[in-house]
Amino acid sequence: MDKGPDAFRTISEVADDLDLPQHVLRFWETRFTQIKPLKRGGGRRYYRPLDVELLKGIRHLLYDQGYTIKGVQKLLRENNVQFIIALGNGDVAAIEAITKQKQVEASRHAEADAFDESSLPSGIKAPAAPRKLFGLLKGEESGPVGADDRRASKDNRSLLQEALFDLLECKRLLDQVR
Repeated sequence: MDKGPDAFRTISEVADDLDLPQHVLRFWETRFTQIKPLKRGGGRRYYRPLDVELLKGIRHLLYDQGYTIKGVQKLLRENNVQFIIALGNGDVAAIEAITKQKQVEASRHAEADAFDESSLPSGIKAPAAPRKLFGLLKGEESGPVGADDRRASKDNRSLLQEALFDLLECKRLLDQVR
């Protein structure tokens, strides 16, 4: 007897569905915080339909499209879970709609950020934009400065960003254990 489309699935059912070993699904839970199966007594996992769809999208990107785990993490950060699900399902219309919505939001943010300083009372200056992640996300001209007063290259900054992300993920995992 088959389960309904809204039924929760066990890890063995999901693993069989995706043609993956169960340990891979457990590993992905540590790498993708968006995967949150319901855990019952004895640690038994039950995946929601949305979790299964997300896993299909992640599997598609990793195995079929050749992405790395960090690449999929970046896609999840820059987009959202629905985007990854749409990629996994091959739903071109949903992908285009999500991309278009993201472009509209980006243009709204750009308009909100660009205001005329002359509208401020005299003697008051607009606050400087905060440096994110110790300046690692800034443009080429304002990246971190090395000991020899040279700016780090774009490649070095991206490596530093990845290392920082890994360290933050390790800290998060350690905090969960404590």
